Amino acid sequence: MIVVGAILLILGFVFGIHLLTVLGVVLLVIGAVMWALGAIGRPVAGRRYWY
Repeated sequence: MIVVGAILLILGFVFGIHLLTVLGVVLLVIGAVMWALGAIGRPVAGRRYWY
C-alpha cells in the first residue's frame, strides 16, 4: 500500500492531477500506519498479519 501510494503521489505531481495526489497521500498514510502497528505486533482490524 505504501508503494502504490508513492507511485500515485508521483504520478499526481508529474501529470498535475490533484485526485491522484490526494489518493497517493491517503494510501501512503494508511500504509504507514498499518506498517507501524504491524511492526509493534498490534493486530490491525482484527488481523495480526496482512498478506
